[in-house]
Amino acid sequence: MSYSPLLLRLIETLRCMPGVGRKSAQRIAFHLLERDRGGAGELSKALADAVAGIGQCSRCRMLTEHELCTICSAPGRDESQLCVVESPADVMAVEDATGYRGFYFVLMGHLSPLDGIGPGELGIELLDERLGEGKVRELIIATNPTVEGDATAHFLSNLAGKHDIEASRIAHGVPLGGELEYVDGGTLSHAFFGRRVVDLYC
Repeated sequence: MSYSPLLLRLIETLRCMPGVGRKSAQRIAFHLLERDRGGAGELSKALADAVAGIGQCSRCRMLTEHELCTICSAPGRDESQLCVVESPADVMAVEDATGYRGFYFVLMGHLSPLDGIGPGELGIELLDERLGEGKVRELIIATNPTVEGDATAHFLSNLAGKHDIEASRIAHGVPLGGELEYVDGGTLSHAFFGRRVVDLYC
């Protein structure tokens, strides 16, 4: 059966979302068009507004529509602790599961030479400048426990060492190969507060 070009375009566009295959995209498209056209309009407007208005925080690279995100502009947070994560979703996961009151730096990925992702793509120059300000005493490395996450953590620990800053890595209560945004709050909280100092000589 052939669909109309507009319907086909909607289905194919919905497939850009993670975990959404052709069947799921079809179900979503049919639901929106058959039962919730008002919701579809709101979704379309919210998505267009977000794409047009959301950029990156100039200090931590978190997604925001302002120069500084709400965390970087919040008073009373601990400037001596800086937590480095791979994605904005990881910031939300740590904020929801822990009582952490320091600041963040979002890499927007991890080191992956095969994919052409090096230090320049991760904003390492900006992170280096921030560590050089002299306010950070502990760099908390909260990269995912994957091969790429481990390589990124090693790189970050060396960067911290260059500034004589203690580097710690969250404990591996997080399952190997897992991603922070999908880990339950209790496991993430235990891993976060069980972080350890990174040994540069191992």
